[in-house]
Amino acid sequence: MAEEKHVLSILVDNKPGVLSRIAGLFSGRGYNIDSLCVAETMEEGVSRITLVTQANLPLVEQIKKQLNKLINVIKVFDMTETEYVQRELAMIKVTAKPENRAEILRIVDIFRCKVVDVGAEHYTIEVTGDEGKLAAIRSLLRPMGIKEIARTGMIALFRDVK
Repeated sequence: MAEEKHVLSILVDNKPGVLSRIAGLFSGRGYNIDSLCVAETMEEGVSRITLVTQANLPLVEQIKKQLNKLINVIKVFDMTETEYVQRELAMIKVTAKPENRAEILRIVDIFRCKVVDVGAEHYTIEVTGDEGKLAAIRSLLRPMGIKEIARTGMIALFRDVK
């Protein structure tokens, strides 16, 4: 059975050690985490972990069962088979030679990004979007010389039923 990307949204008690236990479950069983993002929710004492992993369906079902057994895990959702909105933030530091500056600024404008820092020889660009948008801007900036990239990892919420 082929592996596919699964987006798990995990509601947990906001307590020390919860993330460590979840990461330990993955590493202890040889599962890989492609992306991980954690933050508090509107509900006091509850955090949402958005976790992306590659696995086949039976393996994901096993992962969900094991996660649900952990203390402090409130609920596990596999968003993969549903409608959801997802975004990621990336900061890209790109070499900004004088002959490339106008082109970089055009790319920033087309992708609705922001230049958040300017140095003598670089621009730092903030871009938010889905994986496709981030991949597209990276491929356009790569020939100019990407010096560094920092990414948040995916965050996602279910779409409302229409």
